[in-house]
Amino acid sequence: MIHPKTEIKFINDEVGYGVVATEFIPAGTITWVLDKLDKEFTHKEVNLFEDFYKDIIDTYSFRNSKGNFILCWDNGRFVNHSFNSNCLTTAYDFEIAIRDIQPGEQLTDDYGYLNISEPFKGIDEGTERKIVYPNDLVNFHKVWDEKINKVFGNILKLEQPLRVLIADKLWQKVENIIKGQEPMDSILNNYYSDKKKSH
Repeated sequence: MIHPKTEIKFINDEVGYGVVATEFIPAGTITWVLDKLDKEFTHKEVNLFEDFYKDIIDTYSFRNSKGNFILCWDNGRFVNHSFNSNCLTTAYDFEIAIRDIQPGEQLTDDYGYLNISEPFKGIDEGTERKIVYPNDLVNFHKVWDEKINKVFGNILKLEQPLRVLIADKLWQKVENIIKGQEPMDSILNNYYSDKKKSH
């Protein structure tokens, strides 16, 4: 589920629609949580679909660490890619704002950590990276971990409208990490490669 203080808006002809903040969202806010209405499909299930449905899965889903496709039921599926995204996923099935997001600003993800199947050229944002690759998680997880780590402690200081979707056991783990009682798991835990399929 996407943060409630967001809405869908037309961005431009190049990217189409996107998710924008309707209110200020401070760094450290949980902006998305995998919830019970999000649908998980295996490769086998997707292959049984007609092309029409395969296109929808291809456009609006991401792959988890098992290689299964996750189709978000709400506006979360409209979050666009950015090489300088203001949100990052964690190893805990939720995303976090890694910097302040202003009202009217898009919430963006880096698709490099979504286990894409094929490389694609992103919109030129003046960044060194121009292409998103399936193995970006392997190459950039340390950079992303550092960005998450910088704001992770804010989780307990801020209002978290999506807290209700996070199991108490996981929330306890988050608290332990922030208190320094256990290490934060790397975003690399989300990585899936076709080459590492279990046999």
